[in-house]
Amino acid sequence: MAGFSVLVVGPSWVGDMLMAQSLFKALAARHPGLALDVLAPLWSHGILARMPEVRRALVAPFGHGRFALAQRWRLGRELSATGYDQAFVLPNSWKSALVPYFAGIPLRTGYIGEFRHGLLNDKRRLDKLAMRRLVDRYAALALPPSPSGRGAGGEGATPASPQPQLVIDPQAQRASLARLGLHLDRPVLALCPGAEFGPAKRWPEAHYAAVARAKLAAGWQVWLFGSAKDRPVTEAIARLADGCVDLAGRTTLEESVDLLACGAAVVSNDSGLMHIAAAVAVPVFAVYGSTDPGYTPPLSCQARVLRLGLECSPCFRRVCPLGHLDCLNKLMPEKVLEALP
Repeated sequence: MAGFSVLVVGPSWVGDMLMAQSLFKALAARHPGLALDVLAPLWSHGILARMPEVRRALVAPFGHGRFALAQRWRLGRELSATGYDQAFVLPNSWKSALVPYFAGIPLRTGYIGEFRHGLLNDKRRLDKLAMRRLVDRYAALALPPSPSGRGAGGEGATPASPQPQLVIDPQAQRASLARLGLHLDRPVLALCPGAEFGPAKRWPEAHYAAVARAKLAAGWQVWLFGSAKDRPVTEAIARLADGCVDLAGRTTLEESVDLLACGAAVVSNDSGLMHIAAAVAVPVFAVYGSTDPGYTPPLSCQARVLRLGLECSPCFRRVCPLGHLDCLNKLMPEKVLEALP
């Protein structure tokens, strides 16, 4: 349908936003000429700019967890003039469905959650056991609803979800390399040792450093990626593995997209940067501890998951409830080095 106009209320995590691109791709395939806007936190606009399916990224000005009813009402009334045909609400919260409701968007789609029956008029039921992966849950929303809310567009058999794929900007990539004094004369191992969710997702710094030392000795470069919040972690690794290039806090998310694409291999915790690396088609070696690769795996045929699969994991806790973090501490650097090229 030409000219079909959609508003997506996006998620708040980097990895979830990457997985939401599968929904964007599925919608673009169903609606030639689709005009798709995403209402999302400002931090995510850099990666949304690298998704060709997205027409505009709109700023969600609400602080994390804030109700901000009046602010949501004003934004909804402003967006009502756009004339969207359909809205997709990806977060499960009640307040996330308010803006499309206030905007008067005629079809408002999302999974049933947190008492928002009156705000959504295309409510889908979700059987989490039948569809484990978050990416499939997002992509399934592009399908037309069934009368029961199950099957097409709800839970059940769905087509294969389109794989997220970010666009690389070669000119911006060259500019970032020049600004940071980086060169591609030797293979690059990218390490992403942070995880905003919490320490139960973070492989030990000493393990990352052991991998870095081995690859540096083999003639590779090692670049450390992360946000400014990850600097204590990357600085500790750099102290233990002399010769690493610490980029934490020195790049925007958009620059990280271009620089991760330079990697010959990426070792990462289950994090937003892991999903970015998977979306730029580089070999990813993803270390999992407290989380489940069956729910949020790296979406790439070049990705490999490394985990111990202990009885106590996945626990989905921010901090190890048993106090030992064996799921990551006992995953030794040798196991990762054996997997690396």
